[in-house]
Amino acid sequence: MTSPDHTSGSDRVAEVARWLSPECGIVVNVQGDEPMIPTATIERCIDALIQDESADIATTSETITDPADVLDPNVVKVVTDRDSCAVYFSRSPIPFPRSAVERHGSLAAALEREPEVIGTFRKHTGLYAYRRDYLLKFSAMDASPLERVEMLEQLRALESGARIRVVEVDERSIGVDTESDFERVRRALETPG
Repeated sequence: MTSPDHTSGSDRVAEVARWLSPECGIVVNVQGDEPMIPTATIERCIDALIQDESADIATTSETITDPADVLDPNVVKVVTDRDSCAVYFSRSPIPFPRSAVERHGSLAAALEREPEVIGTFRKHTGLYAYRRDYLLKFSAMDASPLERVEMLEQLRALESGARIRVVEVDERSIGVDTESDFERVRRALETPG
């Protein structure tokens, strides 16, 4: 239904947003690989953008509880500043717990031997609430150098100076990046209740 030339989900959503009335001030992009994002998470993301007039984008993050997710490049990690705005997103483990790694020789060993280390990591979920005007501006930008390296569109926004509010949520999502992720979602959907 949209152009096959888009390189990101947000570029695809922006094509639709161009045709919306300017009164539609916020546009929400739920990534197709995140079919299990709860409605409450989407609502909290939208509310954060409404409440923070200085933010161009709002998104969400959740705790990481499985050490394998810290090491998995398909699980995007996010770090924020004191105001809960994104500093960086990466497929690599960020922030890097240097002291723990030095004590145990590797990040995997540190995660195994010091379980509290996992608490420093946050998973970014594939959900964005954009101010419509910013989304249109964003989609007109070329892919940025960091975006091309990490294959993460939100880095284009950060590199251009956007302010991205990150809302910490308790609800869990399952990103579908692998066959095993697909099986986890399938089992969750088949489970009653």
